[in-house]
Amino acid sequence: MQALLSSTYFGPVQWYQKLNRYDECVIEQYDNFQKQTYRNRCIIATTNGPQALTVPVERPDGARLDKTLMRDVRISDHGSWRHLHWNALASAYGESPFFEYYQDDLRPFFEKKWSFLLDFNEAITETMCELLDISPRVSRSKVFVKDAEHDFRDVIRPKHALADDEFAPKRYYQVYEQRFGFQPNLSILDLLFNEGTEAVLYL
Repeated sequence: MQALLSSTYFGPVQWYQKLNRYDECVIEQYDNFQKQTYRNRCIIATTNGPQALTVPVERPDGARLDKTLMRDVRISDHGSWRHLHWNALASAYGESPFFEYYQDDLRPFFEKKWSFLLDFNEAITETMCELLDISPRVSRSKVFVKDAEHDFRDVIRPKHALADDEFAPKRYYQVYEQRFGFQPNLSILDLLFNEGTEAVLYL
């Protein structure tokens, strides 16, 4: 079976579940960019509760972002977002069981510069799959896909998500669970830093 997905920045557990369970996953690259989605943000657990980390993006040649194809969206160097994101992760997960184990694999994403968001997300996905020990077949769409049987583009999103009967979050250890209770479907980083090599069992 084939799943159709939007590109994500350290996507949630639900997104990686699709990579692990479907025979093939197609990443849509011809849809228009949408704000406040996992395309350029991830949600992590912090000492103050859930926090969104957002990659700033640019409008190419003055065009409207919501009229820009995902494949053409560029990453902005506005501010010190790479430094801020890495510091946020180190602060949030420094005491988690596996942060030190994986930090050298992940730090390069906050040091090297990518031009296009889609390329950046793709590189992240490849590394995360290696760390999770999963080997999905992933490709980019060749044209805009209007409809698909297993279409998760509007299902996996932080706000106004559609129902997903295939996904039932399973509880795992979280650093801040005693304070906030279990927080489901956070960034895959939360699962990886807390469960390490056992993370794949939750997908």
